[in-house]
Amino acid sequence: MLLALPVGACKKEKQNIAPPARAVTQAPQGFPAIPFPEDNPYSEAKWKLGKKLFYDNIFATDFSISCASCHKQENAFSDVVAKSEGAGGLIGRRNAPTLANVAYQPYFTREGGLATLEKQILVPIQEHDEFNFNIVKIAERMQAIPEYVTLSMEAFGREPDAYVITRALSTFERTLVSGDSPYDKHINGLPTTGFGHDAQRGMQLFFSERTSCGKCHSGFNFTDYSFKNNGLYTNYADVGRMRLTEDPKDVALFKVPTLRNIELTAPYMHDGSINTLEEVIEHYNSGGMPHINKSPFVKPLMLTQQEQADLIAFLRSLTDVEFITNKNFRNEDQ
Repeated sequence: MLLALPVGACKKEKQNIAPPARAVTQAPQGFPAIPFPEDNPYSEAKWKLGKKLFYDNIFATDFSISCASCHKQENAFSDVVAKSEGAGGLIGRRNAPTLANVAYQPYFTREGGLATLEKQILVPIQEHDEFNFNIVKIAERMQAIPEYVTLSMEAFGREPDAYVITRALSTFERTLVSGDSPYDKHINGLPTTGFGHDAQRGMQLFFSERTSCGKCHSGFNFTDYSFKNNGLYTNYADVGRMRLTEDPKDVALFKVPTLRNIELTAPYMHDGSINTLEEVIEHYNSGGMPHINKSPFVKPLMLTQQEQADLIAFLRSLTDVEFITNKNFRNEDQ
């Protein structure tokens, strides 16, 4: 819905206005439909409330951070540090992943312990090194703010509570869909200046049997969502998926991340220990460190300097400028 401003208005009033449904719920070309669940279908009222919550420090026990503090739009909704700072200055245990295309993930957290986005939202709220709070108390804070009561009633017909918080936030986050990079334009036959000969060579190398990059980073979202070890260390401080399963066979296995907007989401790896794409390629080119669970796809590649540069050019072609500048997702309260 478009709102007309009075003629002669000298200042534009900032408003958190939900865009038309087609603007945020239409999947990019080549993508499946955004999977809004039957028990939490999209609505503009939910989206509006979820967006406001995403940028509000109300979630932190000390009001110090918001979801957006660790998931910045200009970085494809990821962070720029190895491990983000939580409430009270505590440092998180893992690198903050991008939220781009989070709607398509079949499970959440790096060990895959949660089946829905609604359930995942509870994790950072409760983690001592993130929000370090309680969702019931967040709801009480919201109930004391008339605007939140109004938005909640409009979206759900009830005052703020845990149900409202998880459903509204997940509705907004599911619309954070990225699929308009130079690579996408290239494969869809659209004109682009961001996919040169080096990126084309890099794409062929990426999907080749020689590198096997596309074995794990497959599909429209460049991940098969499996759990792999990439030989980052011989001994891991983080036990990975074993934290969930308590099975030694899962030690140091982590969910394969999407590579979309990878140029913007440094530092890399589960612990943010690699700073540049050049270093990432060097790691895989070396074959990584020995580990009992290391994927057989991670092996010495013997890539030339030109081939490494071509791979990086291809990875950079996955940057979606439209996504990181989309005004629909911008914080309108700043």
